[in-house]
Amino acid sequence: MHQDMNVKQRTIKTAITVSGTGLHTGQPVNMTFNPAPENHGYKFRRIDIEGKPIIDADVDNVTDTSRGTTISQNGASVSTIEHVLAALVGLEVDNVLIDLDGPETPIMDGSSIQFIDALEDAGYIEQDAEREYYHIPFNIHYTEADRKVEMVAMPVDDEYRLTCMIDYNSPILGSQHAAITSISEFKKEIASSRTFCFLHELETLLEHNLIKGGDLNNAIVVVDKEVSKEELKHLAKLFNREDIDVAREGILNNIELRHQNEPARHKLLDMIGDLALVGVPLKGHIMAARPGHAANIAFGKKIKAQIKKERKKNLYKPYDPSVPPLYDTVQIMNILPHRQPFLMIDRIMELTKTYVIGVKNVTMNEDLFRGHFPGSPLFPGVLQIEAMAQTGGILVLSTVPDPKNWLTLFLKIENARFKAPVTPGDIIVFRCDLMAPIRRGIAQMKGVGRVGEKIVVEAELMAQIVKVKNEEE
Repeated sequence: MHQDMNVKQRTIKTAITVSGTGLHTGQPVNMTFNPAPENHGYKFRRIDIEGKPIIDADVDNVTDTSRGTTISQNGASVSTIEHVLAALVGLEVDNVLIDLDGPETPIMDGSSIQFIDALEDAGYIEQDAEREYYHIPFNIHYTEADRKVEMVAMPVDDEYRLTCMIDYNSPILGSQHAAITSISEFKKEIASSRTFCFLHELETLLEHNLIKGGDLNNAIVVVDKEVSKEELKHLAKLFNREDIDVAREGILNNIELRHQNEPARHKLLDMIGDLALVGVPLKGHIMAARPGHAANIAFGKKIKAQIKKERKKNLYKPYDPSVPPLYDTVQIMNILPHRQPFLMIDRIMELTKTYVIGVKNVTMNEDLFRGHFPGSPLFPGVLQIEAMAQTGGILVLSTVPDPKNWLTLFLKIENARFKAPVTPGDIIVFRCDLMAPIRRGIAQMKGVGRVGEKIVVEAELMAQIVKVKNEEE
């Protein structure tokens, strides 16, 4: 993850509503883009359901990719989200809460352009936090041999580029490709490209009553077979039109192509929308042959897994003794009740609302080494856990104004592992992260202790702070 120093996150200035019809339900739907705080990302909120459940735009929440991408969470779902997300990524808007009063986004004209126009009308507001990009570190591949799908993300200096090739064995579409060399080209080159389908698919969908929102001014219909006059008449009726015919490009003449390779451009639009579900803006070059929603999501999951792996590594910061501590030993003694020989930490280096970093110097002077294998001194694992807990105690006690009057008690230790022995001369750096918000003085933490880069101990701790009864009281 890289922060680009000069690039700030942004949201929209004011809420703005777009109304239309859901492609699959045929129901009218209102969608409102709302400004959102820093690091919020994209979330959908179903305001027509009791409790207004929120659905995070995340690849792990994808539940269906058969016709468009559907995400579900908290008992609610939203369908056909890709064109909306593509508009947000294309305009480089980081934080938005999207309210919907139905189960899918409005299809509009089948592209992203109307969402782009609405967001541009709302205007942008720069936020304080920096935007964090994920720079693709090396080639990440995804293939589906049976469908001849190939996707690869490659490192590129400082752009988000995409190249997309489609090939449907259709004499009409032939093979087409579309590309942008920077996400800044999205609005002009890609946003207005509409979704497409084949006539044989359309007929099946209509037979099964699966497309209700199509007055088909929102899809390019590729005519991939001979069509009789009767059939055209029947279609015209379905589209509420006088008559309908096949244009010379081999598409129904309900609309004119906006670009000769509009289908390929629309596939690229879908890719941008689906990959928004990775959860961070990307820098790199994505190349895809014959992508579809299922492949985009599987590929997105691969990228997200790589990000997770790197984030884990990045939590590690080498300990630098020349950096002055946040709290030295004397200041720690003002917070923790422990005293020699049981004060197990020497320095606190960092303390935020969600994590703390503490340092323990292990030396031969410690009393316990007289009895704990004096010939081969080892710092006991249970005391490493105690030192970790004291580090975590500082985090929990930082939530009360008078830490002196509180004690931290263990409630639970789980998944404790000791991965390497600790000997005199080692410096253990502990990091404890909250696993959930602190409730009623109870904290669940994940603790990791390292000597250098090597993890020596890890455990999940549950602790509670309790008020000390004062003699004077």
